[in-house]
Amino acid sequence: MSRSGGVDEDEVQVRKGKYTTVSIPITLYNRIKELIKDTGFTSVSQFVTYVLREVVASMEKEKLESLSVSEDEKKRIIEKLKKLGYL
Repeated sequence: MSRSGGVDEDEVQVRKGKYTTVSIPITLYNRIKELIKDTGFTSVSQFVTYVLREVVASMEKEKLESLSVSEDEKKRIIEKLKKLGYL
C-alpha cells in the first residue's frame, strides 16, 4: 500500500499484470453497469476490455485486408511486368 492508504500502482501491476486507467463519462459507466447486470461480466472494466479487444481486432483485420492486393490488381501488375520484359 502507498502512504496515502491506497493501493500503489506498482502493486497493482505485480498482482494483475500491467494496466492503465482510461476515463469514460460517468453516464456511460452507469449505462454499462446496468447493461451488464445478470451477464457473465463481473465489472464494467471487464466488459469494456472485452468490447475494446473486439473492436481493435476488427479494425486490425480491416487494415490488413485493405493492404492486400486484389486478384485484378495482381493481373494488372503481372501484365505490366510482362510488357516491361521482367516476366
